[in-house]
Order: sequence, then C-alpha cells, then structure tokens
Amino acid sequence: MLEIVVKTENGERHVRVSAEELAGLVRRVGDEGDRFLVVQRIPDLPDVFAQVWHKTGGDYTLEHRDGAATRHFQVTTDGPEAVIAAMAGWAHQDAGWDAGLDWSPLDMGPAREVPPLDLDEGEGEELERRVREVLAGGYASRAELAEIAEYYLVTEGRRPVSPEQAEALVDRMWLERVEEQSSWQGETDPERLTRAFESLREAGITAREHFTCCRTCGESEIGAEGEPDARGFVYFHTQCTDSAAAGHGLTLLYGGFDGSRETTTAIGHEVVAALEATGLPTEWDGTPDRAITLTPLNWRRRLVG
Repeated sequence: MLEIVVKTENGERHVRVSAEELAGLVRRVGDEGDRFLVVQRIPDLPDVFAQVWHKTGGDYTLEHRDGAATRHFQVTTDGPEAVIAAMAGWAHQDAGWDAGLDWSPLDMGPAREVPPLDLDEGEGEELERRVREVLAGGYASRAELAEIAEYYLVTEGRRPVSPEQAEALVDRMWLERVEEQSSWQGETDPERLTRAFESLREAGITAREHFTCCRTCGESEIGAEGEPDARGFVYFHTQCTDSAAAGHGLTLLYGGFDGSRETTTAIGHEVVAALEATGLPTEWDGTPDRAITLTPLNWRRRLVG
C-alpha cells in the first residue's frame, strides 16, 4: 500500500491505497462533481501535495507542491497514464519521479504575513494545551485541528484567533509531533488496537475507533455503522481517546445487538480475546455491566492527516 491519503472532489477519503487503486481513482476523474483529487503523504506535511484536475473531453492538469509557494509546479497532459505514473512515483518518493514532463512553475503570489497571536499568557497556554491533547489522540487532520484552534477561545463578540493564525499554530505543533514520532520503533499500542478491531470486524462485530463525542451518541448511532448481520459492537468515543492520550488507559464500550445480557457477555469475551491476541493488557470482570479497560497503555498513535 502507498503511504498516502487521496481526497476526491465528491468528498471521498482513501487512506493507504494500492498503486492500482490510485490509478483507478485518477482514471475516474472527469465527471461533474468528481473532476479533481488531491494526494497527501502520510503523515501529511504542510504545503506538500500532488493533485490533478480533469474535465471529460479535456486535458489533465497535474500539480505538485514541495513545501513553499516557490516550489509549486504544473504540467498538462492529454491522457491519464502520465499522471498515474507521476503520482505513483511521487507517492513512492522515487528519485526522478518528475522527469519526462514539461513542468512550469506556478506564480502563487507573495506569501501572506500572519500576525502573531494577541493572547495573554493563560489563553495561549490553554489553546496550545487543547491542540496538543487532540494531536496526541492522533485522529484529527491538520484542517480539523486548525478549526479547533480557531474556535476554542471564541466568546460572544470576540474571535481572538484568525483562520490564518490557527493554521500557523497547528502547522508548528503538527511538525513537532511528526518529529517526535519519527523516533518511535515498531508497532505501537494504538496500531495493535486497530489490528484487534479489524479482526473483530471480520468476525461479525462492528468495531469503531474514536466514534462520536460521548456514550449517549455512541449507543444511539452504533447500530447504523455495521453490516446488517453484525452480532454486536465495540467502540470508544472521543472522550475515551482524550483519556488514553493523557495516560489514563482506554475504556471500550460493547454490547450485543439483540440486547440480551448473554450476547453482550459473549461479545465482551470476544473483544478481550482479540485484544489479548495482539498483546494488549485488558481489565474486565466478565460481567456485561462493566466496561473493558485497556491499561497500562502507551498511547502513541502515528499521525495521518
């Protein structure tokens, strides 16, 4: 799989696609509402992307940007194959991936100056603390984090953080986290959790990570998430993620779709078995009224974006 995220005009988001899947997505573009796609690396890096635009019957416009407005280039081709080859090479970070195409620099104009944040010390610390919490959780994109930063301190009649300031703050903190995670070795606990959830889905249990904002919403929405023949569910919500990222372990909520205590208990045992098969420690007394807790847990979830 390619370490990329592909986002399409029609709102689809494809994470870690194969070269064949990327080629299919490029060949697909052209119809109304599906005329471009953007490719970002994993982890996403500010101002690093490739994208293509195509309208059925016309040429393909391919662009790539390498970290700054002065490193933004464009080329036009008459078919998708050159685009596919270039995008695959870009995704693989192959040397000379851009050779053979007549690239032209794009003039994006002067970079906008972003004024420093005008916050008192307490507000600045509070804002960075919240962004860092969500960063540590590992599920948010840069765009989602920037929205959090922009609105976190908003009060009636006061918006102290502009969109540009929020983006600059998040980009700085995002790159710090990317640098930090570069030293992580091997499979992390969140990756073990994802592996366990994948095995549970294959066994007919709806398993969702970072699902909804709270237990009330989770319980009301989880039924619509799985396959029609799913026997039960397991999930954790965003507050559970915050707790895990803060070092307090992770709470998993589970149950059977038939509502019986027997099925809920059986699902609980399957969840514990899947988690322990990946090496994750669990705490559960075996009764359907108690949540399953993963502790101790070293929450190091690698960023995607």
